[in-house]
Amino acid sequence: MLLLRRCRSLTRLQRHQAAPCFASRAVRLCSSSTEDQRSHQRANWSANWKRIVAGVLTGTGAVVTYGLLHQEVEQADAGLPTTERSSSLPVFSHDEVTKHRSLEDGVWVTYKGGVYDVTEFVPIHPGGNKILLAAGGALEPFWALYAVHDQEYVLEILSQYKVGELSAEDLKKQGEAKASDPYSSDPERHPVLRINSKKPFNAEPPPEILTESYITPHVLFFKRNHLPVPQVDPASYRLQVEGLPRGALTLSLKDLKTRFPKHTVTATMQCAGNRRSDMNQVKEVKGLNWGISAIGNAKWSGARLRDVLLAAGFGPDVAKWARHVHFEGLDKDVTGSAYGTSIPINKAMNEDGDVLLAYEMNGEDIPADHGFPVRVVVPGVVGARNVKWLGRIVVSAEESSSHWQQYDYKGFSPGTDWSKVDHASSPAIQELPVQSAITVPADGAQIDRSDETLTVKGYAWSGGGREVVRVDVSLDGGKTWQVAQLRSGDKGQPDEPSPPPGRSWAWKLWELTAPLPPDADELEIICKAVDNSYNVQPDTIPPIWNLRGLLNNAWHRVKVKVTED
Repeated sequence: MLLLRRCRSLTRLQRHQAAPCFASRAVRLCSSSTEDQRSHQRANWSANWKRIVAGVLTGTGAVVTYGLLHQEVEQADAGLPTTERSSSLPVFSHDEVTKHRSLEDGVWVTYKGGVYDVTEFVPIHPGGNKILLAAGGALEPFWALYAVHDQEYVLEILSQYKVGELSAEDLKKQGEAKASDPYSSDPERHPVLRINSKKPFNAEPPPEILTESYITPHVLFFKRNHLPVPQVDPASYRLQVEGLPRGALTLSLKDLKTRFPKHTVTATMQCAGNRRSDMNQVKEVKGLNWGISAIGNAKWSGARLRDVLLAAGFGPDVAKWARHVHFEGLDKDVTGSAYGTSIPINKAMNEDGDVLLAYEMNGEDIPADHGFPVRVVVPGVVGARNVKWLGRIVVSAEESSSHWQQYDYKGFSPGTDWSKVDHASSPAIQELPVQSAITVPADGAQIDRSDETLTVKGYAWSGGGREVVRVDVSLDGGKTWQVAQLRSGDKGQPDEPSPPPGRSWAWKLWELTAPLPPDADELEIICKAVDNSYNVQPDTIPPIWNLRGLLNNAWHRVKVKVTED
């Protein structure tokens, strides 16, 4: 296997320089059958990558939640890759590496002292030709931004393309010039959060504390970041509003606070991937392994988007052609591409839509992790459209062309896999379906039979401003059902006033205390919510399973043991 790998590396090397005599001899030892193996293996690598290229990007076009299926990979190179220096491979200077910065001259990169010719990989790179940003230089600064690359199978792929070593002198210089961690200025987070990824940071609170408060404290509100948290100076912050006949409108943070009335909306925000971990139990999906706590409820305050667009020149003439409002954040990748998305114009301009340019969360300045100084809050709509660190608004006749609008946050049939996914065929997720989950007791908990009763707690919510009107709970796997008590405030406190029809943006917390079923050793507890349009959660996951693990709103189930003293 070592010889096979050497043959491949040296064959690639010959394209760029006259091989040393030992290389020529080694290449001659590679038989035509070896070349057939090489071609077959490369074809398999290519096929595997192309199956997942289309839509698993979770950061930018250059970032992929690599879903390579190990069992489909040829085993010839199944051994772990190594970054140790090899005395049998050529040594290159940094100047030599920098000569290979294009497909014509070959695309070389360095990583931990190794030199890699990735020319053949460029056409199948999931991020397209953005890999060329690293051409002739080091991968480390780019991979530092996206920790998803730091995984065994990614290194396995890279190892296929090693052609030499970087000179010791240049390796030393490279180490001295190593890029700083782009996440080093991220804010501190509460240690109770359950982390799904550190860089970028994505985390959720434990379910048992999620519903202790009707208003979720910002430190416990789930964190969903696609890139490093930008550092924004509130004094110099400027929001650009574009696409309207009067030209661009530039607003400072002070402008937003003084020129427009302040509105407050209590609204629940949920990630499209909430409860993805349950879908993984049915069949593996691609994405962060969210539990049931990628959801939270907060009081958001700021200027109404409608007011700002009217001030910028939105009127009847614009309404004739405008169909979407784009949002771009100030969080950017190494290419300068910002996180972006869009919502329909009717949601943005509807007086009852309650879309805010929020600068406060729970009565305080919005924290950095949640979009300081300004984020969009789009009540009733998937969290992905609630753009943080808002920098630009564009009124447009077309939907946003950003990756996150066109290739992420879309639902697909259970029968669609990565070999036949067509993102253009599926609309971007906006309003979310009815949802509920059990936060207490935890799955696998033990209940003492002497307690005689069991208290079950959870949350329920529906998108689009639809109000949850009932939560049904079963303690026996769905054979019998009981109705839980709903509340719109903290326990023991008055509920918040009922919202107008179609503007029920906040969740309901629910609770049921019921006798333990007699003689039961194990309970399967189930909850399902019903909204005021009589939408109800589906009973199982398989009919709604999708390759990205989005929109999981099947009945939530937990199993608990009933034990004796």
